[in-house]
Amino acid sequence: MIEAPVESARARSTDLPFDSVICFGSVDWWYHNRGHFDLQIMRELTRQVPVLYVNSIGMRFPSPREGATFLTRIRRKLASMRRGVVDVRERFHVYSPFSVPGKLARRVSTPLLAVQTRRASRRLGFRKPLLWISNPVAWELVGRLGEVGVVYCRTDRYEAFPGVDPERITRYDRLLKRSADLTVFCSNALLESERAECRNPVFVDHGVDFENFAKGAEEPEPEELRGIPRPRVGFIGSIDEHTFDPGLFAEVVDRLPDLHFVLVGATTLPEGWLVRPNVHFLGQRPYEKISAYPGHCDVLIMPWNQSDWIRACNPIKLKEYLATGRPIVTTWFDELRRYDGSVRVARGAEEFAAAIRAASAEPHHDAERLRDRVRQETWAHQGERALAQILSALARPAGS
Repeated sequence: MIEAPVESARARSTDLPFDSVICFGSVDWWYHNRGHFDLQIMRELTRQVPVLYVNSIGMRFPSPREGATFLTRIRRKLASMRRGVVDVRERFHVYSPFSVPGKLARRVSTPLLAVQTRRASRRLGFRKPLLWISNPVAWELVGRLGEVGVVYCRTDRYEAFPGVDPERITRYDRLLKRSADLTVFCSNALLESERAECRNPVFVDHGVDFENFAKGAEEPEPEELRGIPRPRVGFIGSIDEHTFDPGLFAEVVDRLPDLHFVLVGATTLPEGWLVRPNVHFLGQRPYEKISAYPGHCDVLIMPWNQSDWIRACNPIKLKEYLATGRPIVTTWFDELRRYDGSVRVARGAEEFAAAIRAASAEPHHDAERLRDRVRQETWAHQGERALAQILSALARPAGS
């Protein structure tokens, strides 16, 4: 793990080289998990400057073959665009400009996207914005928004995301890494494999809303959990085809018919993909209320697949799970090397089920030790680190 010393950037807030941040996010504020890295870091940067968060402008074009999911994505994107610029908290503005993914549409939508974003930022009083890019497609906007600097946030292997044009995303990714003033990695696996491609790479880890998740078990039990018997095995987060392994999960469920599995989060899997009496799909819940759910489970799981996406991931939910103090069972990904002794790693359904069984027998064992592992790793700390790295990068002489 590579860390740079955190300077007290807050003390210099009146002397920043930028007066605002325009962030092209990889998710939509209105519909996705608000625990995501770029959303959390933007929240922390509003302590210093106002932020215009631009909802995902689309790395892929939804396909009618997705069935009901296709219509859902179209409807929610149109609804997001109709909102305009919304002040969601002090100095945090969310915007969904009109944009159309697809090769032919880009010739028209890219210049229009630049005009819309520039107009929105000017109305907010932005004069010297920092451009923060978490969505590689936003490479097309570099140099069009009067930015004083560019930060590229490489959180995931988006070229491995289902449905994207991998050649296009890879090309934009490499252009950004070579030209950005700073490339922020939150995965050591990605950093180590791509360091040589970057002009200025740094590692800034995920944070955690520690207090919220640590006190989850002390909060009132959510009503929909009250009728579910214990032991409860929880998965909290999006159930997506590029991360979640439905085959593994189904086999584990069948091996543990006396345990009850609680899934809290939106899903892109087909409706009815798993029907079992001991599986309870609760759907997506607001981020502000999510901390109570893992706290009222006995074991927390991450049944990931073994894709290129997962091998390079550093899931935020790992720290959220640790903050609850509940035992964790997961499949392997490289970032777990930093958490040896804090999680149970299983390979295959038989091992996974056995690990859950063992963990469910002692759900409160070692709770404080697990919490201590992430107690100091708050989003406030990571926001300070990110700001210090940005200031350092922008202070470098041009061309260095």
